[in-house]
Amino acid sequence: MPERIAKVLARAGIASRRDAEKMIEDGRVTVNGIKIERAALNVLPSDDITVDGKPVADPEDARLWLYYKPVGLVTTTRDEQGRETIFDRLPEDLPRVVTVGRLDLNSEGLLLLTNDGGIKRRLELPSTGWLRRYRVRVNGRPTDDTFAPLRAGITVDGQSFQPMQVVIDRQQGANAWLTVGLREGKNREIRRAMTDIGLTVNRLIRVSYGPFQLGQLKAGEVQEIRGKVLRDQLGLEGARPDRPTPTRRRKPPAKAP
Repeated sequence: MPERIAKVLARAGIASRRDAEKMIEDGRVTVNGIKIERAALNVLPSDDITVDGKPVADPEDARLWLYYKPVGLVTTTRDEQGRETIFDRLPEDLPRVVTVGRLDLNSEGLLLLTNDGGIKRRLELPSTGWLRRYRVRVNGRPTDDTFAPLRAGITVDGQSFQPMQVVIDRQQGANAWLTVGLREGKNREIRRAMTDIGLTVNRLIRVSYGPFQLGQLKAGEVQEIRGKVLRDQLGLEGARPDRPTPTRRRKPPAKAP
């Protein structure tokens, strides 16, 4: 089945689709011995593709990982301010991956990683409607009625937020712990919504994304999702075959000089 050349390069782990398109524009990619200069080209599995003169390997099996993002890391590949990113902390034996959505600098918890752009787009589509759940600590003593505007859907600074699920779990001194569920992921949505009703978020942990759970992962740990789960949840026939039970691991600390 024909596929866009940039998508094929991304699935082969060469680069992101955007970077692959730049490689093509720079004349670094050939198809069947002919240099191409536009990304709007469909190729077949039988075509011979090279980048910088080196043959492109067959696409990798689709894979998905759970990652506990710690507080203080940026969810980008590069940061203009020089801040540490999640990619600086991932295990070195992980292949090239992209994130499914983001968590802001001061948020923590479940972040999905994948080597497949198709999985990323499928999981991020609003039409998927998968519920994201968060454990949220706010400063104050809210009552159940406090969250009526959030459950109805509010507009903050001209941006509309869909109705949220909000449950008060417990009051702990000057703070309250909540469970918040939403089906979209706009920038700093929970923090902005809470501020709008007079509450300040001082901790935010994502605990699930659709059927995928943070579980017992600890900050910085990564665990691969079994191929069977990917096939069942996403209908991926080409998902990586099952291996022994995936282990949780994190990047080892740097050795002292």
